[in-house]
Amino acid sequence: MSHLTLYILLAAIALVVFIALFFVDAGYGKFYTQKWGPSVDNRLGWVLMEAPAFLVMLWMYLSSDTHGQLVPLLFLLLFELHYFHRSFVFPFLLRGRNQMPLAIILMGAFFNSGNALLQGFYLFRWNLAAYTDSWLTSPQFLLGTAVFLTGMFINRQSDSIIRHLRQPGDTRHYLPEKGLYKYVNSANYFGEFVEWCGFALLTWSPTGLMFALWTFANLAPRAARIHDRYLQEFPEQMQAQPRKRFFPFIW
Repeated sequence: MSHLTLYILLAAIALVVFIALFFVDAGYGKFYTQKWGPSVDNRLGWVLMEAPAFLVMLWMYLSSDTHGQLVPLLFLLLFELHYFHRSFVFPFLLRGRNQMPLAIILMGAFFNSGNALLQGFYLFRWNLAAYTDSWLTSPQFLLGTAVFLTGMFINRQSDSIIRHLRQPGDTRHYLPEKGLYKYVNSANYFGEFVEWCGFALLTWSPTGLMFALWTFANLAPRAARIHDRYLQEFPEQMQAQPRKRFFPFIW
């Protein structure tokens, strides 16, 4: 299979996933349901689901011929900066004792492993010759890194806002209204999408573009479902302070 055929196939599957998730909720977090089968503690679930991306990408780098080359090392560090936090920090910041279905964990771990393999092959093998030190002063690297770090800031700030909506022992639901939540109901998802758009730009890679596309296909439908739920739960607040689903000021 050629690289182009692979990218077209991945884009087609992402489109199917995007459409399907408007009708089927991934049963974790706000949409947890026992219909997805056996579950485990959500902290353990997040570690099992996200750690494969961190470990596989690290293995791809260590098993490559990139040693001593600065640009691939920076690509690795930026990728791992996200996944170290998502795998080994974020899960232990979560409040409450919730569950995550094993089916969701397995699907997420499978995707994360495959994505890390794809990113690693392109960055550390297929296109390695292009990533000389001059890449660090290229417009795409400078702008992409700024976009990546901006998205990471939005994502982590938004996660923190959600975590602090309730005091210990409080089980009520609240509408987040600080930070970028003033403009969009899923600011954390928007931030993550911005992150991976930045990664696609700073690596200038089709694999990075595919990952950004898959991030949108997975998170945008969920953001739309969250928006609909907020309209039902907080009609007065939503009317008083209208905000968008995923893209501020747009949708």
